Amino acid sequence: MLICVTNRKLCRDDFISRIDQIAKGKPQAIMLREKDLSISNYRSLVKRIGKSCIENQVPLIINQNLLVALEMKCSYIHLSMRDLKKYKKDIKLFSQIGASVHSISEAKEAQDIGATYLIAGHIFPTDSKRGLPPRGLSFLQELCNMVDIPVYAIGGITRDKVKAVISAGAKGVCVMSEAMTCLNPAELAGSFRV
Repeated sequence: MLICVTNRKLCRDDFISRIDQIAKGKPQAIMLREKDLSISNYRSLVKRIGKSCIENQVPLIINQNLLVALEMKCSYIHLSMRDLKKYKKDIKLFSQIGASVHSISEAKEAQDIGATYLIAGHIFPTDSKRGLPPRGLSFLQELCNMVDIPVYAIGGITRDKVKAVISAGAKGVCVMSEAMTCLNPAELAGSFRV
């Protein structure tokens, strides 16, 4: 199971076209990350990408922008632990609530607050976390054993590591760099299946 995470700054071609191609490949979801955008620009991007996601029946996960998600009637939200705690009363309005976790205690707390899935990382070395040691597969396995909700691994995930991640108990993986740079975005989801 693959969640594609966007980062338009890594994209060397047309970002909207790339997202459209990824959606045609049917990943489990597309997470619109784009943390640096203003609310109005993020909202515009949701409108543009949302059409492709609806047409291809791929859920669009809104990252951090709770107000945009509510306004646009998006049912999937992904939050940091800080925001999950801050908005714990509001998250009940969503059908899928994700949280980014970096420890076992955060994973348990996120589940208790109401998260329906977790993204745990970073598992392997990655350029986006240069200088920070990865948490590794043993961390992932322990975390997966401690919670009752699906866990997705993030950080340095490549096709050759998917089987090990799934064996550690994860439901799936999150991929950013390859999603934004691969030659055949429509084939990406299929290439990450075990």
